[in-house]
Amino acid sequence: MMNGSKALAALVVSLAVMAPASTALTAPKTQLSMQTGNITSQPIGHYEFCRSYPDECSVRTRPGPAPRVTAHGWSIVREVNGSVNAAITPMTDAEIYGREEVWAYPSDAGDCEDYVLLKRKKLMEAGFSPSDLLITVLRKPDGEGHAVLTLRTAEGDFVLDNLTDDVKLWTNTPYTYLKRQASFDSGRWVTIENGTTDVMVGALK
Repeated sequence: MMNGSKALAALVVSLAVMAPASTALTAPKTQLSMQTGNITSQPIGHYEFCRSYPDECSVRTRPGPAPRVTAHGWSIVREVNGSVNAAITPMTDAEIYGREEVWAYPSDAGDCEDYVLLKRKKLMEAGFSPSDLLITVLRKPDGEGHAVLTLRTAEGDFVLDNLTDDVKLWTNTPYTYLKRQASFDSGRWVTIENGTTDVMVGALK
């Protein structure tokens, strides 16, 4: 009987470390993942980025289930989010380039899209699939536009954000989600149909 209890306890612990603290337990199952809709416009910054890096915007995959991330995988995700946030100084495109909407890999400074591009690159180098690492555009509570990296997982969609080192389930953020890269084509974008669900409205209050 003791062996059975220990085995069950070990199983519970192993499952508990699969995802960050802000997990699916805090949201209804229907809201764990963003529900995407039709093809929509590609941000001009991403369009120009794709002209410079065409190989990164021509990855096509068959739609499939989101992967289950191991405890080691989550440690990589958290490390990449925190290390990039610490390494890059936030600056606007106008300050860096003298114009708006320049999406580029940052060396020491950049805006939100640049953080996202670097995190995506590092996680792909670590073995994550580009179809599960999706640049996502949203609005902050003050109405300002913002970009984050969405990680698709079997536990839900998680957000890597330059404004926090915590990797959070998307419904545990105060944002209104608008559109993101298509998981089946890295050069195309799709709408997010449940970006302002009741769960999201609750988070905004």
